[in-house]
Amino acid sequence: MRQLSSNDLSALLADHESPCISLYLPTHRAHPENQQDPIRYRNLLREVESSLQKAYPTREVRPLLEQFQALADDKEFWNQRTDGLAVLGTAGTFRVFDLQRPVPERAVVADSFHVKPLIRILQSADRYQVLCLTRHEAKLYEGNRDSLDPVDLSELPSTTVTPALFTERNQTVASHGTGLGPAGAAGPTDLHTHGGKSDGVDIRRDHFFRVIDQIVLEHHSRPSGLPLLLVALADHQVGFRAVSDNPALLAADLAINPDALTLDQLRAKAWGAVEPSYQQRLAGLVENYGLGASRQLGSDDLAEVVRAAMTGRVGTLLVQADRVIPGRLDAATGRIEPGELSDDPGTARGHLVHDATGRMKPGALSDPGVDDVLDDLAEAVLRMKGEVVVVPAERMPTDTGVAATFRY
Repeated sequence: MRQLSSNDLSALLADHESPCISLYLPTHRAHPENQQDPIRYRNLLREVESSLQKAYPTREVRPLLEQFQALADDKEFWNQRTDGLAVLGTAGTFRVFDLQRPVPERAVVADSFHVKPLIRILQSADRYQVLCLTRHEAKLYEGNRDSLDPVDLSELPSTTVTPALFTERNQTVASHGTGLGPAGAAGPTDLHTHGGKSDGVDIRRDHFFRVIDQIVLEHHSRPSGLPLLLVALADHQVGFRAVSDNPALLAADLAINPDALTLDQLRAKAWGAVEPSYQQRLAGLVENYGLGASRQLGSDDLAEVVRAAMTGRVGTLLVQADRVIPGRLDAATGRIEPGELSDDPGTARGHLVHDATGRMKPGALSDPGVDDVLDDLAEAVLRMKGEVVVVPAERMPTDTGVAATFRY
């Protein structure tokens, strides 16, 4: 699975050369439903290409779409899908994300990326990671209460890592930055031999665990900010925790051989272990909001929260999951422009908006069917370095769809 992180979102929110193409598609995990996914993707791509050709010369459009088209022809890619897909690109950027929740089918071409579906998924409170560890292998997964998918440990020389990487009995991992080579993998420059006695298997195991810990922390826990559940036998739990520097590692664990579990069994047991910390985190957010509101440092009034977000006052914003408030937020003035949900599902597909010269209007967002004030608000808070958390309706402390805690 191609992991989506807050760093990715920040990069997408930055300025990019226009036009920016954003494609979203609900996808399917199993045959035969997944056979329609590449067909629907190609249909979206044809719509984008046709619209682009009205505003740009063919010689400019063709190289812009090359990577999008190459993806359409990748049979292996389409045979390994999750619940949703996001493909975003410009002349100098091309990003593909597997999503663990379905998204509306949508093609958007504008002067910035359409990232609202990513915000909803990325800021959901129920996300977590699972590290499955044996003395011979490490696997990483990312999930929520409903799904669990493998994360590519591409920083390592192969997806299966064994202590054979550390065959010298007296080697210890040197501390050079992250302790990893240029590709994130342990290499000849990362391991140095020192004299002294060794503990044989335990020494090699500790080397292995230490490198795994560094890789997961640097490339996965830190960028994602997600809690990490360790699944391993009891003695490996002790050994890994003894060398781990990862603050995301949960105190809760699953003391079991991960090889003994199917993926669905692992998901069920992992969520059972993670859920108490998830509930505790939600309770803390709700409590902080209540305390802030009692001190005039919090609000559930949408207009007031919008004004606070525009000036960077919102430290934490709770957004009700699956709640939509039709309309737009004018980023320049902070004014809420009410809208209506469209009854025409076709309008949600998106289109280009051009000015009188045939070029794309600055700031035009090709999503005329429905826009959401809550998503605009979340984006504004993130741009001001605030925290956004998407919360289930039953755990929201308000009935307005928002609960903001102010910085001052």
